[in-house]
Amino acid sequence: MKRKIIITIAVSILVILFAVGLGSVYVSPVDILSIIGHKVSGSSLPERIADTKVSIIWNLRLPRTLLAFVVGGMLSVSGAIMQSVLKNPLASSYTLGVSAGASLGAGFVFLFGFFLPFIGVLSLPVMGFVFGLGTILVVIAFASRIGGGLENNTIILSGMVISLFANAIVTLMSALEREHMQRLIYWQMGSFSLKDWSTVLILLPVCLIGTLWMLHYNRELDMLTFGEDQARAMGVDTKKVKWVLLITAAAMTGSAISFVGVIGFVDLVAPHIVRKVFGSAHRYVVPMSAVWGGTFMVICDLASRTIVPQQEIPVGAVTALIGAPFFAYIYFSKRERR
Repeated sequence: MKRKIIITIAVSILVILFAVGLGSVYVSPVDILSIIGHKVSGSSLPERIADTKVSIIWNLRLPRTLLAFVVGGMLSVSGAIMQSVLKNPLASSYTLGVSAGASLGAGFVFLFGFFLPFIGVLSLPVMGFVFGLGTILVVIAFASRIGGGLENNTIILSGMVISLFANAIVTLMSALEREHMQRLIYWQMGSFSLKDWSTVLILLPVCLIGTLWMLHYNRELDMLTFGEDQARAMGVDTKKVKWVLLITAAAMTGSAISFVGVIGFVDLVAPHIVRKVFGSAHRYVVPMSAVWGGTFMVICDLASRTIVPQQEIPVGAVTALIGAPFFAYIYFSKRERR
């Protein structure tokens, strides 16, 4: 297990260095490390590294790549928790309505110019986060009122109903305000372009705290895999644990997509690969989902900005192109083995 973890982290670092160096101007991994050392510790730069390279790496590619890694990690951890808590391999921010809720919040900002004067440019991410988190609260409250004991199928069904309702409102708003529709559609496809260090510094603490908080519940998550009755018999307050974990997962997802838009399939694909490689113990599933999800997102973002020359395609389209067939393969091959 230790060897697998070391290899995973080493591959992840290599992927990040490769992604940072690749683009219209190639920068070698050695030069990237020199630039990072120069910026962090003030060490001198070799003469071969021009100021333009320093600017490209430090101001553009490095924050963008790190942001992609952080967002991918947050979405993946969130997806792993939702799947474990609800014991459903298709549970995600989509099926529970978090993405639809965040889109609704973004719709108010894009289509109606809704602006919160005391937070300025952060109106969009704040509205996305609040609506995404608010949606999961509505879903859980709705499921609790119907099922009482927060049955897994009731939560998922409630999430799909609320998600469809939120999407219907977004569609109606878009139809009424057609001139702003394109901005909303582009946001819904996700992008890391024009993001700087400020977004990284906001989301990185959220990612670390959220992942550690989830890791704190690894014992309860392991017990829930045996079923709710067995978990309750072992002393787990299943209803309380579900509330805490689903709200934390929704908060992580809402925080991530509120800054970069809706990006799908990372939270479905990465946790399944992690469980296949590292087993189902959540002390490994949670942190390794962050690493695998982050690495997957970095690869997708690299493809989005390099696969078509002189043009960037939405990263959400890339994750769907890679993630959908990959997830279908994992899911159906798993069913055939049963």
